[in-house]
Amino acid sequence: MKDDFNLPVSLARSIRHAAGIHDDVIDQIGRSILSELSVEGAASRIYVETASLTLAARLLQKYSDSEACASTESSAHGLDHIRLRRVLDYIAANIEDDITLANLAEIAGYSTFHFARKFALATGVPPHRYVSRMRLENSMAELAAGKLPLAEIALNAQFSSQASFTRAFHRATGMTPTQFRRRRGN
Repeated sequence: MKDDFNLPVSLARSIRHAAGIHDDVIDQIGRSILSELSVEGAASRIYVETASLTLAARLLQKYSDSEACASTESSAHGLDHIRLRRVLDYIAANIEDDITLANLAEIAGYSTFHFARKFALATGVPPHRYVSRMRLENSMAELAAGKLPLAEIALNAQFSSQASFTRAFHRATGMTPTQFRRRRGN
C-alpha cells in the first residue's frame, strides 16, 4: 500500500506543525492516515483515500485565501451538528466530573467566547445552564431509583452541599428532592 501513495519506506511517527498552525482536526486526520498506512488491505486503502480528501477539504475550508473556499459558518449560526454532538456526548459521558467552559470550547474547536455564543444559539441555553439541567435530570433519575442518600445525589450533581442542591432542585421543579422522591413512590 505504501507504493500506491509513493511514500517513503519508513513511515512518519509524528506530525510536524508547519507555518505556526496547530489544528486538532488536521492532527487527528493525519494520525488516522498514518495508522492506516501500515495496514494492508482494500478497506485501509479506501479509508486513506477518504481521509485524504477530508484533510484536503479541511485545509481549503480553514486556510485558503480564496473567497470561494471561505468558511460557510456564519457567526449568526450555532454550532454545526457534528461539533454539537461531540460536545453533548462529552457532557453526557462526564456529567459527574468538573466540566468547564474551556473543556467544552476545546472539544468544539472554538475560543471560550465563540463557543459559549454558538452553543447558546444552537441549544437555546448557555453551556453552564445546559450542564446544570443535565445534572438535575440525572439527579431526578437517582432520586426516582431511591437507592442513594440525598447528600450523595447532591455531590454527584456537583453541588457543594445538600442545601444548595435542594434549593436548585426546588427552583427547577417546584418541589424539594424529598417531595419528588415521595411522589415517585420511594
